[in-house]
Formats: sequence, C-alpha cells, structure tokens
Amino acid sequence: SPLRAFESELGVQAPYGFWDPLDFTADGNKENFLRRRAVEIKHGRVSMYACIGYLVPESIGKFPGYLSPSEGIKFSDVPNGLGALSKVPAEGWAQIVIFCGLIENTGFFQGRQNIGIMKDASMTNG
Repeated sequence: SPLRAFESELGVQAPYGFWDPLDFTADGNKENFLRRRAVEIKHGRVSMYACIGYLVPESIGKFPGYLSPSEGIKFSDVPNGLGALSKVPAEGWAQIVIFCGLIENTGFFQGRQNIGIMKDASMTNG
C-alpha cells in the first residue's frame, strides 16, 4: 500500500509508525515525500531563526545606530515581536521579502551541501 511506502524512513517511530494525519503521502510518491520533508526542515529552521531573532535583542541588546536614517528611526526604537510591524518602514520589509525571495529562488538551499552533522542541507539526497 502507498501508506507503507514510507515506514522505513528516518523519523518513523514505534508504536505509531509513519504518521501522516492529513494523508499528504497517500499516493506513495517518493519525490513528493522528499520535497515535503525538505520544506518541513526549512520551515523549522526559519522558526528557530525567528525565535533567536526575538530572544537576542531582549538579552544582548540591539544594534547601535539607525535602522532608517532618512526617517530618523533607530534600532533601539523598534520593539520586539509584532510591534515591529508598525515601526519598520515599508521599504525595509520589502528588502527582507526580496532577499528571502532571492535565496528561495536561486536554489541556495538546494541539493547536497557539506554542512551539518548529517552532511546534507535538505536530507533529500541519499
């Protein structure tokens, strides 16, 4: 059965076995499974960076100087968390979105790379 196609994959644990409550892998397609696993890992990393980005300014402090010299906004003026949405200028958010888009679309995190403990950034290549 297609559901049993992934019972031997990394992360499958007894007594539950392979857990896919929304049946994303019901078709048994290995390529789709590997893509979803890579995306899950990437999203987990982004979440961890977001947590670090929230904790570090609280514990260590913020950058000195200006976030936007033209608008007179200092880094110290920007609150942590959702409060930053209203303080950071739209051009700043656009820069962040464009940078993330470039990283995503250039394949920066694609394929086998010699980093990390398991020596593979995406864990999709055998």
